[in-house]
Amino acid sequence: MDIKKALKFMLISTLSFACMNSIVKYLVHFSAYQIVFFRSVSTLAFTMVFLLRNRIPILGNNKKILVLRGLVGVTSMTLFFMSTKYLPIGTAVSLRYLAPIFAAIFAILFLKETVKPMQWLFFLMAFSGVVILKGFDMELNSYGLMLILISAIFSGLVYVVLSKIGKSEHPVVVVNYFMAVSTLAGGFLSIGSWVNPIGVEWSLLLGLGVFGYFGQVYMTKAFQTVSSTSQIAPLKYMETIFTLLLGILVFAEVYTFWSLLGISLIILGLVLNTQFREKLRS
Repeated sequence: MDIKKALKFMLISTLSFACMNSIVKYLVHFSAYQIVFFRSVSTLAFTMVFLLRNRIPILGNNKKILVLRGLVGVTSMTLFFMSTKYLPIGTAVSLRYLAPIFAAIFAILFLKETVKPMQWLFFLMAFSGVVILKGFDMELNSYGLMLILISAIFSGLVYVVLSKIGKSEHPVVVVNYFMAVSTLAGGFLSIGSWVNPIGVEWSLLLGLGVFGYFGQVYMTKAFQTVSSTSQIAPLKYMETIFTLLLGILVFAEVYTFWSLLGISLIILGLVLNTQFREKLRS
């Protein structure tokens, strides 16, 4: 076990995701559907090459649930991209991380799992951050807030679908289905609002998939390097911090005291829940 190597991998991962989020914010004049298309098609190229090179069956074993994972995932991703047009990018990313709370609720309903009282306390802390964001930050856009909360709900559903898939499918096969469904959905839905990229915009749009791919790969490497996920899992929330800083430095976004307090409570509540859950498993 090499904790320093795991930290390096997680740093690369969260920076990659933060760069991807910033590109999305920069390309605000493109429709969310077109951004979904480019985000997905470039990652799809990586996953297809990996599967073909390693002679892994592309279609997988359970096609219906794999397609379902893709549909739920692309819905969440599209709503997230839509929300970035109305919210500061750091706020959007932190609110999207509410997904584990909705995942816990769905796990109770569909998987008959239980949630400890202490976890509900941490979830309440995170939701109090949302209340502070909406109740005290008067500049927060209500439509954008609705979009990102629905995105988080669908992201929570992804957890449930992945639990159903379990280890019956190769991880890259699951991602490949997600990217294939997203490419088709994004391409089809963007037909009526397609904007031809100009110059550097081509590189930025294709860079979405590159950063997304490496973000996912290095996060996986980080978790594989350590013996206990509790050692590294809380660090994935660095994505929010890096994205927030890029929002300030690149886009001159302004965060009020209340918005920073709300974001901090969301991250703290989710980090504490992650650590508590891992202690229960150990």
